Formats: sequence, C-alpha cells, structure tokens
Amino acid sequence: MPAYKAPLRDMRYALYDVMGYDDLTKLPGYEDFDRDTVDAVLEEAAKLCEEVLAPLNSSGDAEGCHYENGVVRTPKGFKEAYDTFRDGGWTSLACAPQYGGQGMPVSVNALVEEMICSSNLSFGMYPGLSHGAYKALHAFGSKDLQDAYLPKMVDGTWSGTMCMTEPHCGTDLGQMRTKAVPQEDGSFRLTGTKIFISAGEHDLTENIVHLVLAKIPGGPKGTKGVSLFLVPKFLPDAQGRPGERNGVRCGSIEHKMGIKASSTCVMNFDDAKGFLVGEEHKGMKAMFTMMNTARLGVGVQGLGLAEASYQGAVAYAKDRLQGRALSGAKFLEKAADPIIVHPDVRRMLLTQRAYIEGCRALGMWTAKSIDTYRMHPDPAERTKADDFVAVITPVIKAFFTDMGFEATNIGVQVFGGHGYIRDNGMEQFVRDARITQIYEGANGIQGLDLIGRKMAAHAGRYLRTVFHPISEYVEANKAKPELADFVGPLQKAFGRLQQATMHVARASMARPDEAGAASTDYLRLFALTVLAFMWARMAEISLPHADSDPFHKAKVMTARFYMERLLPQTGALFSTISAGSKTMMAFEEAAF
Repeated sequence: MPAYKAPLRDMRYALYDVMGYDDLTKLPGYEDFDRDTVDAVLEEAAKLCEEVLAPLNSSGDAEGCHYENGVVRTPKGFKEAYDTFRDGGWTSLACAPQYGGQGMPVSVNALVEEMICSSNLSFGMYPGLSHGAYKALHAFGSKDLQDAYLPKMVDGTWSGTMCMTEPHCGTDLGQMRTKAVPQEDGSFRLTGTKIFISAGEHDLTENIVHLVLAKIPGGPKGTKGVSLFLVPKFLPDAQGRPGERNGVRCGSIEHKMGIKASSTCVMNFDDAKGFLVGEEHKGMKAMFTMMNTARLGVGVQGLGLAEASYQGAVAYAKDRLQGRALSGAKFLEKAADPIIVHPDVRRMLLTQRAYIEGCRALGMWTAKSIDTYRMHPDPAERTKADDFVAVITPVIKAFFTDMGFEATNIGVQVFGGHGYIRDNGMEQFVRDARITQIYEGANGIQGLDLIGRKMAAHAGRYLRTVFHPISEYVEANKAKPELADFVGPLQKAFGRLQQATMHVARASMARPDEAGAASTDYLRLFALTVLAFMWARMAEISLPHADSDPFHKAKVMTARFYMERLLPQTGALFSTISAGSKTMMAFEEAAF
C-alpha cells in the first residue's frame, strides 16, 4: 500500500510564498493565526492523517459500510478514528468562535482538508458534509435553530447532511416531490424520498441533522417554490439532548464503485418534523451556500487523491527495476535501472506533479479570497473577493476532479500490471476519484454554470477578477528575459482565452447550443490558463533560489514542463471552441 506523507513543505510554499498568507494576519479576527500557529496545526493534522486515517483507507474500502434494518455501521476502526478526530477539535477548525469554533482561516483549513482527502476520502466525507450543513445553517438559520444545533455540529457530537436529489430528478430540482406541510406550531411535516445522501445514516455521531429541500403545498412551480428545512434524526429534548426519534429512516445504502466506507443512503421522510431555514420558497439560495462549499470541497478531493497517487507512483518508480536507461545504464550495481530513468515514466510523474502543484496554488488563491470576503473591513475588497470565488468555483470543481481522475489513472499506469492489483492500493484512488466528477453537479454542469451564469454576470464583472490580475502580471513581466519561458506561453494562452470568451459570449445570445457544446472545452481552457499564471508566479519566486536549493530548482523545472508539455493543449481547445458545434447539434436523435 502507498504510504501517505503530508507534503508540508509544498503546502507551506503555496500558502506562504505564492499566496502571501501574512496579508491575512492583518485582517480583524485573524491576528492570532501567525505562521508558528499555522505550522503547528498543519503538523498535527499531518500526524492525524498519516497515523490514524491513512491506515484505515484500504481496510475501509475492502469492508465497506453495513446496513441492517435502517441501521448503518461504518467499517472497523472508523468510530474510534472519528472520536479521535472530534476530540482533537478538527470538526471546529474553521467554524465561528461564538459556537465553539476555532475561527481558523479557510486557507489553513483547505490544506487540512487536502490531507484528509489524500489519506482517507471516505472518512473525510462525514465531517465534510457536516461543515457544509454548518455553513448553510450559520448563514440562513434563525437564531433559535443556530443556538440549538450549531454548537453540537461544531464540536462534532452531531453531524449534518445535504438532501436534494430524488429518484426521478437529479440536478433539475424543480421536479422534486418531497412536500413540507405547515403546522400550527410553526414547524413543518416532511414526506418524500431522497437518494444519494452521503453520510445520511451512520454510527459516528449521536444525532444527524438533515438539511432537506422540499416544496410547501400551494407555492410557486419549479425551483421558485423550493424551501429548505432542518430535519433532525432525533428531536432535541428540553436539555438539548437527542430525544424522540423523528420520522426519517435510511431505506438502504448504495453498493458503489468507490468511497465504499462512506455511507451513500436512500433517506425516507415520513411525516418527519422539520424547521424552515431561511424564507419560504427561497431554499435554493440557502442550499447554494452549502452546495458551493461542497463543490470547492469536492475539488479538494480530486487534488488530495491526485497527491496520494503521485506519492505512490514516485515511490514505486524509484524502486521498480526494469530495463536500462536509453542513454546507458545508470545503476551498474543493480540488475536493471529503476523505471524512473525512462522518459515516459518521467512524463507521467511530471504531469501529475505539474497539475497537483498548480491546482494547490489556485486552491490557495481561492481560499485566501474566501478569507478576504469573510474578514476584510473594506466592502469593495469583499465584493471583489466574492466575485472571484463565484467565477472560480465551477472551475475548481470540474478541473480539479478531472485532473484527479487523470492523475490517479496515471498512477496506475506507472505501476503497470501491479497498479491493477488491489493489494497495491493504486486502483482504489481511481475508483474513489471517479465519483468526484459526478456529484455536487456533474462536471458538464459546471461548464454550463461558468458560461451561462458567471461569464455574463454583472456585465462580465466576475471574469475581471481573473483576467485583470493575469493581464497585469503579463504586462509587468513580459520584458524580463529571465521569465520569458514562462510569461511568453502564459501570454499566448491568455490571448486564446480572451478570444474564446468573446466567441462563447456571442454564441450564448445567438446560438445557445453552440455555447453549450463549447462549455466543457472552455472551462478547461480557462483552468489551464489560470494554472499557467500560477506556474509563472511560482517560477518567478523560485528562480532566485534554484541554484542553491533543490526544492526551488524542482519548482522551476516543473514550471518549464507545464509550459512546454501541458499548456499547449489550449491551442487545440481554442480551435475546437472556434469551430463551433454544427455537426454535433445537427446529428438526428434517431441516429443515436
């Protein structure tokens, strides 16, 4: 099995050097989170993930969850690991101090999340869903609901879920049938069935708080009639402890391709007592708070799995002996050279590395923007940060998870036949990564969100938060000869992105099918260009130290690889976008 080791130096580099973390310590509420404090948190998180969570990853996958008569048991060791996780305060890391949280910057919490996803994604699903539910309730719940539920969710005694999808509808939530009937005491009675509910039932916490989308009879049709409700598994008694069992039951759990230690449930609500979160018929706004948190979290899942696969592939490539280097034997004392000397193996490893480190840097830019939105005293800075997060969320969800699946597949390929064998652990990363491209909005939907909602919003205001920093960077650095190998390719890719943006924007108004057909390619072009921006900045940071420090030399070499081998994809993507989709959309349905 691959032995996971948290990449702490790479993480600190992305946080401190690339994104300038120290700026955050100047914001009100973040003054106490200096580098010493953050380093201590990251080091303790690394120990937890390496020593407690990672050893359960393979065994949890092999055993899976157990369902019997509505009761779900997690695999052996998960309950004890969760108790350790909760007792260590990890559920409260990025939560508000007023409810018992530690108030840690999102930028730090994102790195902890990455470690958890690398070491044991199935385990991470349980607290991950809870944090999304916490955020929705914190943003939209009444004070009574917040006071009753948030302290228990923050300390991890209670967990949370997000209940949207129904058997007959996925993303089209306007078709949902779950109903919520008003009661005289101000509560509601919910009846309906939800499917694909991650962590819907389990044995890790004493209560589970479901956030459920439902329709109040007589409300508007479609998504305009959707409301959000809090439905606990157990109704709290007068002392705030789990009391009467509510009318919510797990009907079954899914038998899945991956994340087998995470319970994916069919949840039946039978006259279950619930409480309105936010306003009637405004549930989608509240749910999108949770959903967007989940989309960013799923992007981190793709990154975490890619990192775990990369570590396993590198270790194997250094150890596996096969053939001799094309330029002559490198290890004469051995029967053969390790496969890391072979060009194609190096190509695969560098592809993994270039994507992973570029995505981590972009993730830090996004997390810092969330922190700025949360804490900055200047409303203009908060708006700009929020705009950036809005436009980059679908990019992170789709590209990070596509990259995660690609990178984990590369990891199997490096292992060759041994990668296909379960005992070596690499194939689990592929299976676990596959779901990340699907849930929280399939990746094709993320492309539609980018071009349909984010591109046109406020006359392109969202896009400017990405385009302006890239343009300013190119202008400031294009004449510097030491950066020519990095800024030149970035400038060319950025030009393609700008032209593609104009093309898709025009098509959206006159030829919507063509714009829709271009959406996935456009999102990837967008992501590859932003990653080029990240790598140009990393090259600029590391160049002065490259001759004396192997760490920085590796950063510069990886930046060169990205610009030379991966960024040229933008040319083909631009050509495809520009060509339109006449053949695709002219294809008759009957011909399928």
